[in-house]
Amino acid sequence: MGSTVLVVDDEREIAELVRALLEGEGYAVETCFDGDDALRRIEEGGFDLAVLDIMLPGTDGLALCRALRARSSFPIIMLTA
Repeated sequence: MGSTVLVVDDEREIAELVRALLEGEGYAVETCFDGDDALRRIEEGGFDLAVLDIMLPGTDGLALCRALRARSSFPIIMLTA
């Protein structure tokens, strides 16, 4: 399998749509539905890209982006309405 992507969006339908599209292109995908869970998962490592929503329960997407950038240099895509 290809690179591993973390998709973080509190709207499950959007997260699952993004998951399906990325998996269709050969990526391994994990999903989280709030910022706090995403921070825990990122601490475990293994991601090559993160796709983040801005409006998240717990840690919001902008704070999550800042925390990710402080820990890693992998790419981050902000996907928001």
